[in-house]
Amino acid sequence: MAFWIVAAVAVGLVVTGVLTSRPPLRVVDELDLSRYLGTWYAVASIPTTFERRCAQRTTATYTLLPSGQIEVLNVCYSPDGRRIEARGRAWIPDPKVPAKLKVSFVNLLGLRFFPADYWVIDLALDYSHAVVGHPSRDFGWVLSRSPTLSAEALAGIWDRIEAQGYDRSRFRPVDQGIHVRP
Repeated sequence: MAFWIVAAVAVGLVVTGVLTSRPPLRVVDELDLSRYLGTWYAVASIPTTFERRCAQRTTATYTLLPSGQIEVLNVCYSPDGRRIEARGRAWIPDPKVPAKLKVSFVNLLGLRFFPADYWVIDLALDYSHAVVGHPSRDFGWVLSRSPTLSAEALAGIWDRIEAQGYDRSRFRPVDQGIHVRP
């Protein structure tokens, strides 16, 4: 029994980052939510369960709601051209740190369950691209206002996220081609 308790504590410490050598994930100093809203194209990502069904054209659209929360609409297309979407809500738990959002895609009777960290860790001054990460570094998205980014912009992004402890090789490019049925 003692073995299982020690094992559970060790796993918990690794998951929370206590035993890892990586520094805490840093977010951008400022985030103007009104400029961040709108549609973003996924250029690369560490795929989530939802994204593993996607073959191409992944987008995320953020819309401010009267409640102050943000509607999240993720859309992609399957290999056979079917549209797949997931709707969620995002919110900023601490207005002093607007780049640290929570997002939930589980709604039960108007209540949001299983919120996940959605942290903006890199952002172009003109809001033309952004990188969203998770403190575990098990998730990440390189986002752009256009379907592609220049090689120069991507090189800078890779350098900055690797400096934050992300493994670039875990990111998969997202095909933004428009060669499937709408």
